Amino acid sequence: MTSLPPLREVIARHGLTASKALGQNFLLDGQLLSRIARIPGDLDGAEVFEVGPGPGGLTRALLQAGGRVTAVERDHRCLPALAELSEYFPGQLKVIEADALAVDAPALFTGAPHIVANLPYNIGTPLLVGWLSAPWRPWWQSLTLMFQREVADRIVAAVDSEHYGRLSVLSQWRTTAKIAMPVHRSAFTPPPKIMSAVVHLTPLDSPESVKLATLERLTGAAFGQRRKMLRQSLKAVPGAAEAMEALGIEPTRRAETVSVAEFVALARALG
Repeated sequence: MTSLPPLREVIARHGLTASKALGQNFLLDGQLLSRIARIPGDLDGAEVFEVGPGPGGLTRALLQAGGRVTAVERDHRCLPALAELSEYFPGQLKVIEADALAVDAPALFTGAPHIVANLPYNIGTPLLVGWLSAPWRPWWQSLTLMFQREVADRIVAAVDSEHYGRLSVLSQWRTTAKIAMPVHRSAFTPPPKIMSAVVHLTPLDSPESVKLATLERLTGAAFGQRRKMLRQSLKAVPGAAEAMEALGIEPTRRAETVSVAEFVALARALG
């Protein structure tokens, strides 16, 4: 295979700049991108779903790792650079011009893909919540996602810690979530104001007889008024007081002290 042109050269040739409106920040460090591509494990021959590939930095690394990549990109300016990349990896890359929030992603795959993405900042959390809300077990095999450090910390936060909240409960109910690597702001072009981190999530078996909608309603009420005691914050959730009493959860506690397992037990009791 002919060696790939440097990514900076590709970006300059196509006149690409990161769009603030689309939440883009380009990653150009080849070694860093290769490390991210290794996080899901062996990708040789595996299906991979990438959101917001931009000029294709991470896409290159995924293709070089042997992945069969389906990438969704809504910025038409990036499509020629991605088309050029597909010439170096015949039959390995499929690019779809679409909004990742609107595309029917499961329909794009025959098996369960690894989702690997340097997510656009403005849609990262909604995409994650959508993937976690899929019928379980999910249509994907693992999630390897770049987030702002603050969001990454919320995903993996332990109970009774500063960042613990709704996203922690939803993520840890359905997956094993860990921070795979921190990423310094200087690695991006242009450098964002905040630090980032790559989070790796692998699906767990969800408890039966627990409805996602019930868990979301419960955590929404509890963390929506996180400084209040549960007896106050869960007042609007029918049956919550009785469920807490039955489970021995003190109504004077606050949401951040309630473990994932306790929230799941409450949701089951309310189900």
